[in-house]
Amino acid sequence: MISQDNQRDSAELQLTGTSWVSVYDRLNAAIQVRQYSPKTLQIYKHWTRQFQTFTKSKDPSLLSMEDVKGFLSLLAVDRKLAPSSQNQAFNALLFLFKQVLEKEFENVEGVVRVQRKLSIPVVLSRKEVDQVIRQLESPYDLVAQLLYGCGLRLSECLELRVQDLNFEMMVLTVSDGKGRKARTAPLPQALLSALQAQLDQVRQVHQADLTAGYAGTFLPDALAEKYQRASREWEWQWLFPAKMLTQVPATHEYRRYHLHETHVQKAIKLAVLRSKIPKRASAQTFRHSFASHLLQANYDIRTIQELLGHSDVKTTMIYTHTVQSVTLKEPKSPLDF
Repeated sequence: MISQDNQRDSAELQLTGTSWVSVYDRLNAAIQVRQYSPKTLQIYKHWTRQFQTFTKSKDPSLLSMEDVKGFLSLLAVDRKLAPSSQNQAFNALLFLFKQVLEKEFENVEGVVRVQRKLSIPVVLSRKEVDQVIRQLESPYDLVAQLLYGCGLRLSECLELRVQDLNFEMMVLTVSDGKGRKARTAPLPQALLSALQAQLDQVRQVHQADLTAGYAGTFLPDALAEKYQRASREWEWQWLFPAKMLTQVPATHEYRRYHLHETHVQKAIKLAVLRSKIPKRASAQTFRHSFASHLLQANYDIRTIQELLGHSDVKTTMIYTHTVQSVTLKEPKSPLDF
């Protein structure tokens, strides 16, 4: 007969110290099947590891909503994480339970979560935008001009490829925006010569890579398998290629990635300091300024929503707080407009 103490010890062993290798394998597979971005995979892995630590590597089959509630409450109460980080963790666990563990994810009432405060975006004036850009060297100045001129996110700008520029139709295509949504934006007339000059430099780099026998650029896994020669073709090259090549560990091939976000962010931060502008401006500030200046010019909020790639117009409405409202004091009938 097994004693009650031994039974208790056996039960405790099931609750801690279990390997989660298969969980991460299934998480990788679930992300790849849905073609989510590498950044999403990185974030979801991070919060899964945090959750694994919190549960002391509990057997995944024994995980419950009580574990979720305890973890989310820890983040809000003890660690006092920002609402954005709490939302990241919540979404990661939602995906883990429903898509990886195939468990129900419900009844999260009672979880302490800090409410997101209304945060007004930092916006630069047109003069300040020009001041910062003048302090940037190539190609960072062109990156900033596209962020402001097209309302792009930094990742969207750096992931632009040669084929995303359509000079005949004067549109720029964001092929892989947030939430895997594609959209287009008007190509600024003022940037045509600068973009052509950038393409000339990219062509020189690309030709040198081909001559040296390098494997080309990085492509999404599914596309790379379907079109094996695409990585060396001109239209698939990055608009802003990295200066250094990257070696792929699995194949030992050398491929060229695009400019890293941190390099651009550091360059913009330094440019803001040199401009002596008393604002905490960043790469995202150019996108905020794009939206605010269009709103100031009386563009329709729905149009701005589409240009920014927002799923919900409520997200776009935040920019109404960045411009002065115009109030008509004397009411009139629409027939008299």
